[in-house]
Amino acid sequence: MKSYSEDERYMKMAITQARKAYALGEVPIGCVIVYEGKVIGRGYNRRNTDKTTLAHAEIRAIAKACRIIGDWRLEGCTLYVTLEPCQMCAGAIVQSRIDRVVMGCRSPKSGSAGTIINILENNEFNHQVELTEGVLEEECTNMLTEFFKELRVRVKAERKAKKEAKK
Repeated sequence: MKSYSEDERYMKMAITQARKAYALGEVPIGCVIVYEGKVIGRGYNRRNTDKTTLAHAEIRAIAKACRIIGDWRLEGCTLYVTLEPCQMCAGAIVQSRIDRVVMGCRSPKSGSAGTIINILENNEFNHQVELTEGVLEEECTNMLTEFFKELRVRVKAERKAKKEAKK
């Protein structure tokens, strides 16, 4: 098992990816995939930017890691993600045979690594994923909280501007 300090180091890299999403006005979720001590995949949320449901941080990182490895199987890899994977991403993680997931914080509305459902550790599937949670949880949670606070202010201002323009 990896040491907590090593997990923190890679989670900081995932947070750097999340900040890229934040800068685009996207929900700040970031991900890195590590194989034998080397980052082989990075991704951040780009759903609105790319206008596709599939542009989640984990999916983007998995696609890049598969290209580097040269296979769809990512055995021996650890995926670090700032927010608990949704059902789509958790399924992709299981399908790609990733050994371990390290997540920053839970997702109360779509969490599929234990909050709503646990796809990663479901014994009915042919592959289970070791799960470590709460790594740099406060930093991950604070970034998401700040983003949504700013988003609510921005949406409120846009609505007010639209109202004023109709007058």
